[in-house]
Amino acid sequence: MASEEDVRRLCTALPGVTERPSWNRPAWFARTLMARIWEDGILTVKTREREALAGTYPKTYFWTPHHERSPQLVLVRLDRIDAGELAELLEESYLIAGGRR
Repeated sequence: MASEEDVRRLCTALPGVTERPSWNRPAWFARTLMARIWEDGILTVKTREREALAGTYPKTYFWTPHHERSPQLVLVRLDRIDAGELAELLEESYLIAGGRR
């Protein structure tokens, strides 16, 4: 089970990532937004696999009507993933958001 502290630790370990509020929630930015706490226990990330993730694991990955116009955004229930999976999601989101490895 991953936590908001895991998100913070993993995001801030990536080169150039900064943390600042977005819509009064913790958010992390590479060149653009890469991750944000949507609500307690729910993380927004960018991915190229939104349809596949939500289709395969709908109890873990989903989106709301708010996210319809942004096909790279997916919501993740943190209590349903481990730190390794979280790290992979954040790495992909970082690269999509303009971060460089």
